[in-house]
Amino acid sequence: MKPVPGLAGLAAPPRAVPPPAAADEAEQAQARLLRTALALFADQGYAQTSIRQIASAAQVNVAAVSYYYGDKAGLYEAVFRLARDPASDLPAGGIESLEALYDRFLAPFRQGDQVRLWIKLFRREMLEPTGLWQARVENNMRPMHAAVVALLCRQLGLAQADDEVHRLAITVVGLAVHLFIGCDVIDALAPQLAASPDRLDAWRDRLVGYAQALIDAEKLRREPAAGPLGRRDAPLLRSNKRKTS
Repeated sequence: MKPVPGLAGLAAPPRAVPPPAAADEAEQAQARLLRTALALFADQGYAQTSIRQIASAAQVNVAAVSYYYGDKAGLYEAVFRLARDPASDLPAGGIESLEALYDRFLAPFRQGDQVRLWIKLFRREMLEPTGLWQARVENNMRPMHAAVVALLCRQLGLAQADDEVHRLAITVVGLAVHLFIGCDVIDALAPQLAASPDRLDAWRDRLVGYAQALIDAEKLRREPAAGPLGRRDAPLLRSNKRKTS
């Protein structure tokens, strides 16, 4: 809670510990606030959503928002930071395998339809930025990219990444990211393939296979030259040969 102007130098009186029933009620009120705020912020955006509207829909007193989160900005930040993120709590040793990578990306889908609200909220934040998206890029996405680059370097036997490894890392991650940003299109084109909880294992296995094929193709591209032009030019040569035949 933000300090009240003019009272910053005074010590706050100790707050009495609420009885268990009151603590449970307070916890439930906070949970309702966060769920309701997520739905309204995702549907209407930050600017068009009022604290009074959130409190009314969550069936709590307006003062509860100030008590728990300070103001609307504090509540929005709390909602935004609750989103499940593949980069949360990355292991110190990095990401061990493609299976572990895609398990992280698919984890939000295990929450059911709530993941669609997170997707809508992220879209809103990108279109109507408050600064939280850029912070997520720096604090979450950049470490995740570095972890994927390190994983690819191990698989490719490289001591240091070059531009092609970074390009491959973006592509490997993009396979999973499309399930999020393209969920509406997937529902329209092939609804039976939607990333629902009962299909997540199949999605993980396929994503691992697709990514491994990309890695194997990159390994082949990097093989020592077999002739004057080398294997790096082989795809281009095959393409040109088809055009002239």
